[in-house]
Amino acid sequence: MNVHLNIIIAEPSVIVRTGIVSVLQQLNISNAKISEIEDAEQLRNILGRQKYDILIINPIISGFFSLQQIKKESINNEMKYIALQNSLIDNFVLKNYDEVISLYDSVEHIKEKINNLITVSEQAVSNESLTTREKEIIVCVIKGMTNKQIANELCVSMHTVISHRRNITTKLQIHSTAGLTIFAIVNKLVELDEIKNSQQR
Repeated sequence: MNVHLNIIIAEPSVIVRTGIVSVLQQLNISNAKISEIEDAEQLRNILGRQKYDILIINPIISGFFSLQQIKKESINNEMKYIALQNSLIDNFVLKNYDEVISLYDSVEHIKEKINNLITVSEQAVSNESLTTREKEIIVCVIKGMTNKQIANELCVSMHTVISHRRNITTKLQIHSTAGLTIFAIVNKLVELDEIKNSQQR
């Protein structure tokens, strides 16, 4: 992974924190900055002042306030939240996190999970750079419409549609309809039911 990341670990046990830092250092994340804190109050203060990309947190540490409260007080709305599971935790609690890392996960498994989060984050940034028209065209494409049908649907020329599609490919670096479909669902441009319904027509 060749990305700049600010990662913060919130875990009361110094042994566990040290172990997580050691694993993260093996992931070859260049220019990664890793910070450590040990209690909920420190976490609350630091997230309100500094911007982090990923928070790895033991859910038990957030006993004084909920994950929703942490998200509300963080200055980075795009931060990803990873639950550090080192004991039995209710699945209802874990489902609110973007990912879960267990103490028994291998280095490769942890690398895969973090890499997936980074990919989603990069797609979210790309989503912001798309114009409204480009987003409309993506939805039409994943519904199986041809360039001519898209032009008729949006009342533009086929040349305009082709130009927009070229821009979309350049911005997202996605070259397949399947890839665009995943992007559209992740970024909430379309609901899964809409795609299923369009394919059944």
